[in-house]
Amino acid sequence: MPITTRSGLSRIAASTVAVALGATALTACGSSDGDSEADSGPVSLTYWTWTPGMDKVVDLWNKGQGKKDQITVTVKKQASGDTLITKILTAHKAGKAPDLVQAEYQALPTLVSNDALADISKNVGDAKSKFADGVWQQTTLGTDAVYAVPQDIGPMMFYYRQDLFKKYGLTVPTTWDEFAETARALKKKSSDTDLTTFSANDSGLFAGLAQQAGAQWWTTEGDKWKVGINDTATKKVADFWGGLVKEGAIDNQPMYTPAWNKALNTGKQIAWVSAVWAPGTLTTAAPDTKGKWAMAPLPQWTAGDNKTGSWGGSSTAVTTDSKHQEAAAKFAAWLNTDDAALQALAKESGIYPAATNAQTSGAFTTPPDYFSNQSDFYAKASEIAKTTAPSAWGPNVNVAYTTFKDAFGAAAKNKSDFTAALDKMQDDTVADLKKQGFGVSE
Repeated sequence: MPITTRSGLSRIAASTVAVALGATALTACGSSDGDSEADSGPVSLTYWTWTPGMDKVVDLWNKGQGKKDQITVTVKKQASGDTLITKILTAHKAGKAPDLVQAEYQALPTLVSNDALADISKNVGDAKSKFADGVWQQTTLGTDAVYAVPQDIGPMMFYYRQDLFKKYGLTVPTTWDEFAETARALKKKSSDTDLTTFSANDSGLFAGLAQQAGAQWWTTEGDKWKVGINDTATKKVADFWGGLVKEGAIDNQPMYTPAWNKALNTGKQIAWVSAVWAPGTLTTAAPDTKGKWAMAPLPQWTAGDNKTGSWGGSSTAVTTDSKHQEAAAKFAAWLNTDDAALQALAKESGIYPAATNAQTSGAFTTPPDYFSNQSDFYAKASEIAKTTAPSAWGPNVNVAYTTFKDAFGAAAKNKSDFTAALDKMQDDTVADLKKQGFGVSE
């Protein structure tokens, strides 16, 4: 049953799309049928992406497989985030979207619900076998359709100062209950030192933590969206972090500030819940602590579980405006599964590849320079990545994220109720869906 899209935009119509595992569906009409031009002569494709160095990676295609197949790709550098999504939708409304676009996973439902992305399931070969199930699901939205090929991912992990954990007699927590006890124990031993901080300036971190706990923020019921941002799993996460902030067991300051950098660099904050890309950030934020950190799996809600959330990551999608969808899909699959392409992406763009075959080869056979003391860094990261929990994104993630920053920002600063902030996030997201003309199940 189709879900009505935003007022004034096309009603979605052909293949069923479930936005979360087990959900029934929203529908979308993009497909790769009728792409006879792809094999009838030279093809020129345009690719909108923000990834640095992508032009050098694409050169490998143009000089190799692309030359053989007579498919040339031109990179056009773009801004990332909401700016790019808005630009894609504006271009699509005029029927002039590029052939290929880079899209963060949480943006895919927005693009699909606006009929901007093609179903390329028939044209990506055995690409699915190259990715962990939880990663592949983010580009299929839980159905047989394929709306993009995963490019990079951000599996979440726990980073900690090995030397200071030893100094304070702390054990690396394997559960969130142990995490809380570790924070409290540290405070008793060094009152001016924090295990970590709850930062309200990065909604992606909170979303990943909720994902690990089993949250499904957007699902569908029949022809309507159902918003579950204040579901039981997310409330558990909000109450946990809100409780630690309220009792003063952890800091309540935002990340990515000079003060946060100083806290990490001087040992006033000795751990960080982050993702696989953290070494690059730590290199800049805490240069004096190089070689003193280690990485471990994220603490679990239940002892013995093995799940992680995702913080960041993007995919390569083909638009419904492309006249060469089959050729575009072939390039998207090559870019994100070919060994040479993946190693070039790692070298030129600094990404952590979504494809499992690249996570322990080439650039990932030795640890990041900052973590030279942990020789198995990437081997461990690859194992963690395989445990990524399914996600459940919807068509107005930007609204939910904006409210998070405002509501949770105030709650963290005032050490007030995080559940109230979560309810505000829920209410604003539901109100926006209705305003846009989507059907909403209460």
